[in-house]
Amino acid sequence: MFIVLSQTNPDPMYKQVSDQIRDAIARGDLRGGEKLPSIRELSRDLDTSPITIKRSYSDLESEGYIVTRSGLGSFVAELDMEGLKKGKAAEIRGQIASIVGAAARFGITAAEIRDMIETSKEELGG
Repeated sequence: MFIVLSQTNPDPMYKQVSDQIRDAIARGDLRGGEKLPSIRELSRDLDTSPITIKRSYSDLESEGYIVTRSGLGSFVAELDMEGLKKGKAAEIRGQIASIVGAAARFGITAAEIRDMIETSKEELGG
């Protein structure tokens, strides 16, 4: 598993780990039933506290992304990827509504917002 922690990222370390594992699951890099590194192993590999990894795994488990089996370890949960996609789309729609509302208050047009989106896509390489 390839996780990169950054001291300059404003997010706490446990959130950086959680976000990257969640993203790997969403991309299909981690599949249902796949075993995750143990808490000790991942904390050693990332040179961070086991408490950090335990918090990440705990959050991911409470969100339904992973399951932990006593004595066996943690595994990627069997997820409904289409359901996850729909949930993320709904979240993004809410964010867009907020952005459009803020833009309207400052006279920023829909065309300008589209240009911003295209610029962001180019910067992200897609």
